[in-house]
Amino acid sequence: MRLPLLIRTAMYALRGGFLVRPLLISLALGLTGMILSSLEESFPVVSAWVPHALFPSRADPQIAQIMLAAIAGSIMTVVSIVFAILLMTLTLASMQFSPRILVSFVRDRVTQWTLGVFLGTFLYCMAALPAARSLPQPFAPVATVTGALVLALTSVIGLIFFIHHISQAVSVSHIVDRIAGETEDVIDEIMPHRRGLGLRHEDLTFAPDDNEFPILNEQSGYICVVDSARLLKLAKAYRLRIRLLRPIGHFVPRGIPLFTVSRKDRLTPERSIELRSAFVIGSMRTMQQDVEFGVLQIVDIALKAISPAVNDPSTAINCVDQLTRILIRWVGRAPPANLLSDPPHVVRVIIPWIDLDHLLDTAFEQIRHYAVNDIAVSLRLLRALSDLAATTDDEPMCERLVLRGRRIVAGCATWVDASDSKRLERRLAELEARAPTTMLT
Repeated sequence: MRLPLLIRTAMYALRGGFLVRPLLISLALGLTGMILSSLEESFPVVSAWVPHALFPSRADPQIAQIMLAAIAGSIMTVVSIVFAILLMTLTLASMQFSPRILVSFVRDRVTQWTLGVFLGTFLYCMAALPAARSLPQPFAPVATVTGALVLALTSVIGLIFFIHHISQAVSVSHIVDRIAGETEDVIDEIMPHRRGLGLRHEDLTFAPDDNEFPILNEQSGYICVVDSARLLKLAKAYRLRIRLLRPIGHFVPRGIPLFTVSRKDRLTPERSIELRSAFVIGSMRTMQQDVEFGVLQIVDIALKAISPAVNDPSTAINCVDQLTRILIRWVGRAPPANLLSDPPHVVRVIIPWIDLDHLLDTAFEQIRHYAVNDIAVSLRLLRALSDLAATTDDEPMCERLVLRGRRIVAGCATWVDASDSKRLERRLAELEARAPTTMLT
């Protein structure tokens, strides 16, 4: 069944966006106001628990009406202010840093809870307002009004905290750190085993089959999630080998092959639908299984920072530091399985996960290219490669890192003066000291 994948997608949507979580919070508070006022009318003893100091005029329903209406009107004014601040923040972040980071902004839980509590307070007051009436029998929902006062106080505290939070959220250090943390969470999910402790996926091999038949994509979009366990189960049940043609996060237009199967005669239209149900195709890239997307967001910020129009190398250096953090986490993990088998040594599913070289290209190549005349950023790139080399004993990997370091120095040779060139050479020597001796001879 596709239910687990749908639940996972729904939970990701719940965390991201200004629709689901604020809507649920506001509806819950609105229902609370309606139910509490109804219970208070049916069971007047509830009002006795409220201290007289909080609500002395218990026999006058007009007081309750005025208080509920005043809170509702004030809260809607505050909501308009919050939305104005939020839209200004999103516009500033999109223009100053990158439009890609808006995905991270809209997933901010503080903002979602703030909007939910404000709108919920308004719905709470509106739902409780009809209970406060003078005819045919006067009734003042004392406990319900007390709840509205508590929500109003919570909204005031929430507004102060929201302004404080937004002032921090627009800081580039905070933005890059948050994206890096989310990317590390994705790495932990798709690569749960530490390097050397997981399964040895590289031992699996298979004989390529030239007679692979493409299955066309029916919805244009980005590959957001692949349910590999479901694909493996279906491939075993139908005695097929399935090869995903594009990595997760890439765009697949409608009518273009999404994956191939080894035996077309074993594939019916119903089975094709089942196989497609293991994929989630979305209109935008997400970080559910896409490590590269998190890296791209940080790279975008770095590239804009070192552009001639901005000229902010400090921000670019901060981005390189966070990219190093992500790559160190990747290097310390066993790579995800490209070949899935069931039973053992019978390859059923081939998934082209991103590898370290591709991730290094995404993280550093564009920054290296545009920072050839920026000594500070180039030095930090060399230090990043040296830090990566310090975390691994894999000699081929160290060799590739050294080659990248030499490419950085060679690219800067014609752009920097002699003193800066010597600094680059010293930093490169530190990196080369971690390389195998055969590479230095």
